[in-house]
Amino acid sequence: MTTMPRIERPPLAVDDATVALLGQLQRESFDYFVTEANPANGLVRDKTAGAGWPASIAAVGMALTCYPIAVERGFMPRSDAIARTLTTLRFFANCEQSESPTASGYKGFYYHFLDMDTGARARDSELSSIDTALLIAGVLAVVEYFTGADDDEREIRDLGDLLYRRVDWQWMRRRKRLLCHGWKPGKGFLRWHWEGYDEALILYVLALGSPTYPIERDSYDAWAASYEWKTVYDIEYLYAGPLFIHQMSHVWLDMRGIRDHPMRAHDLDYFENSRRATLVQQRYAIENPLGFPEYDALHWGISACDGPGPGTRKIGGVQRKFYDYIARGVPYGPDDGTLAPWAVAASLPFAPEIVLPTIRHYQTLDLHEQRQCGFKPSFSTVFHHARGGCVRWVSPYHFGIDKGPAIIMADNYLHDFIWRLMRGNEYIRAGLQRAGFEGGWLEQ
Repeated sequence: MTTMPRIERPPLAVDDATVALLGQLQRESFDYFVTEANPANGLVRDKTAGAGWPASIAAVGMALTCYPIAVERGFMPRSDAIARTLTTLRFFANCEQSESPTASGYKGFYYHFLDMDTGARARDSELSSIDTALLIAGVLAVVEYFTGADDDEREIRDLGDLLYRRVDWQWMRRRKRLLCHGWKPGKGFLRWHWEGYDEALILYVLALGSPTYPIERDSYDAWAASYEWKTVYDIEYLYAGPLFIHQMSHVWLDMRGIRDHPMRAHDLDYFENSRRATLVQQRYAIENPLGFPEYDALHWGISACDGPGPGTRKIGGVQRKFYDYIARGVPYGPDDGTLAPWAVAASLPFAPEIVLPTIRHYQTLDLHEQRQCGFKPSFSTVFHHARGGCVRWVSPYHFGIDKGPAIIMADNYLHDFIWRLMRGNEYIRAGLQRAGFEGGWLEQ
């Protein structure tokens, strides 16, 4: 057993200015889920790329989770949130579930991308296990929030329970009893499986907690069997390079003080692990091993995001390779000098003492669009130098999968709201306990 001393977090008061700053970030970011949703079916566009771009079921899960936040923070009337939620759940409950290549889903799972208008499968996408999990997590959030006795709120709970019970998690379990990434009509299961530390923690917890098609503990153990523990800048932690991996499951799961077998063996929990990963991110930017011109204590946040590539440019005598949308990581790359402000905001609960100053600094850059969904998701610190100009590259798009974590994690930090809702969900509790989690709020 390796005992890892905790890295103490200095006390940080949440003053009125901080609440106002984060409230503004939440409110402006929430505009995405208003402007990019189809009111006829509740589907949410993957990114702001125009009318032909499809919906993302993960973005729908984010939107569902954000509607209760919007009510609580005064961004949206409760009646509007109920109407949007009902429209969304009715669509998923009634859309075609079959092996047809134009259906919306099959076996309770849904395709990664759906046509915004018809809800049919789009862009030859896969029946996605992880994106279905993010959708279902949002479904469970609204089930826990809308607890009223009127017909609409009862229907939300009934539809949410139906959608969760319908997912056949057992069917998606394949090689070594691991959950597969997905399935395509006419081609079958994809060759990739969820194995080793990644964003699939929420997927395995939901699959373990299912009242109808639960997987067994051995699937979770197989996922965790290839964990990699690394020491980076004298910080030892369960390694994953992109920052979003250390955040995505935490959007819904309160991992403070509860531990599974791998974490007990290292005297750690996943919340503290994500704190360490966040500190590594900032330290990497300070060390700046690739020599990007702006990396420092206030310029960090390397994750999955849009980028200025693909392409190669020679800048300051150095040949730089640039990527488009890719999962960038620390400290082993890929890293092309592209930073993601949303990924910094989504680390708020873990390390607010370094996140808040960075958010304030990013507000001084030309990345913030007043009344237009808040921060742009990514910008380059170096690409503009290739053109000899001074106008930096900033992603022209907003993404639903970026907006959701920033809004929700800010709320978890300030109000413990979504975490509190999800701690009360019997399926989440069951999934965590079947995975071997003990301690903390699970035993209260």
